[in-house]
Parts: sequence; structure tokens; C-alpha cells
Amino acid sequence: MDIRVVHGVDVIKPLLEESEREGFRFLRRLVDEYESGSNRFDQPGEVLMAAFFPNKEVVAVGGLNRDPYLLNEKIGRVRRFYVSPSYRGRGVGNALLQALVRHGKEHFNVLTLYTDTKKADLFYRRCGFTSCDEFPNVTHVLRLT
Repeated sequence: MDIRVVHGVDVIKPLLEESEREGFRFLRRLVDEYESGSNRFDQPGEVLMAAFFPNKEVVAVGGLNRDPYLLNEKIGRVRRFYVSPSYRGRGVGNALLQALVRHGKEHFNVLTLYTDTKKADLFYRRCGFTSCDEFPNVTHVLRLT
């Protein structure tokens, strides 16, 4: 598996239809926001990464933004994180999230995120995030310092 920074959203479009079939809208928002220029993961500390298998198939995507709700340049937010269903439970999500965390440590003191699914809650807890009611629009937090 290869995890790398991606520039542009064409490479992750194969995941878009799959995510929408599952009822998730956040990859559609990622593509729409990227194409409109409202969020290109290009501010200081921000990044968009994807996981690929040797056949060049994209199997996961996730990004880091400055948290747009907290307006603190030292707080990053995990956003638009998605793993193809056929690759869940195989370490792909963990590897991608750890790559985002490593990147985040260079720029932020805290990472936040919001999820509304039990499976994602359990995943993020296994990866070291804790529940959070300290900040608005945040369900999980990982302190990096």
C-alpha cells in the first residue's frame, strides 16, 4: 500500500460513487468544495492524502484542515476520511490516519474531528482519539503535545 499526498480530486473520484451508495455525502462535499476553490487543503499545515494499492487503485482518502469552527491555527481537523468498504478492517484506515497524524504533528497541537457513526467512533478511539464535548462541532480529539 502506498499513502501519498494528492493534489486535485480526480484521483479520488472512484470512491465518490461508492461512498454515495453507502449514504455518505462528505466525499461529494470534498469534490464540490475542491472544485469551487472553497477548500483545497492548501492552507498552512493542511493536506489531502490517499491510499493506493499496487494496482494503482485508490482505496481511501482523508484530509487535514485548520479547524474551521475553532479559528485557532494550532488546531487541525481530520476531514473527509473514507475507506472503501472492501478494504475496511485491513489496516488501511489506520495507516492513512497515522500518516495524517504524523503530518499534523508538524503543524498542530490538537487534532479534532466529527463523526456520527458508531463504527467510526470505535475506529477513532482505537487510533488514540478520545471523546470530546469541550469544543463545538467536535466528537473526538487527539492532543499532539
